[in-house]
Amino acid sequence: MRISLGAVIVSVVLTSAACALADRLSGVSLAREIQTTGERAEAVVLDVWDTGITVNQDPVVGLHVRVERAGHQPYEATIEKSLVSRVLIPQVQPGCRVTVYVDPQHPGRVALAPRDGAPRQDPGGP
Repeated sequence: MRISLGAVIVSVVLTSAACALADRLSGVSLAREIQTTGERAEAVVLDVWDTGITVNQDPVVGLHVRVERAGHQPYEATIEKSLVSRVLIPQVQPGCRVTVYVDPQHPGRVALAPRDGAPRQDPGGP
């Protein structure tokens, strides 16, 4: 079987386009940017919703959180898109504490931290 160079190029272009679309739909690039330059903080999940987007069988969810940064008053923020492993969905439910990163220049820009352990349940509730 012989594969033409044109077919290989088309395959690479389509794969690249699909990856870019999945990245844009999942919010992964924005999350990585915030995780790289942001400050680590804790947050309590107040609300979670399904965006209707799935990447590699993992859901992209939206989150409303109460951010608790050292030296700052707690405040609420919305994470429009966060790709979460389907096995970790129970750990990002209302009342759960999660680690987030906050853009210090724009504190409303918040991203979930990469999973480095299970969030703790907030004893005080949302």
